[in-house]
Amino acid sequence: MRIPALVIAAAMIIAIPAQAKATYVKKAQDAGFPEVKNCTACHVGTPKKGGELTERGKFLEKTKAEKKAAEVDLAWLKGYKGK
Repeated sequence: MRIPALVIAAAMIIAIPAQAKATYVKKAQDAGFPEVKNCTACHVGTPKKGGELTERGKFLEKTKAEKKAAEVDLAWLKGYKGK
């Protein structure tokens, strides 16, 4: 009986980060950027802390550093001039 509970707990732990990242896609689309369809709009491959970023992702990280913000604000994409 313990094994199924462990499997369910592990699945929930794995699913939480995936759901958290999906909120960025929704926020970007809600902010008027329908071209942001998944994580690869800003990340190369699977997003992970310290992973490689696309030009859009680099723009957001640079803006975050300039503003000394705790998190990326997807409204900043209004200032992004790339594709």
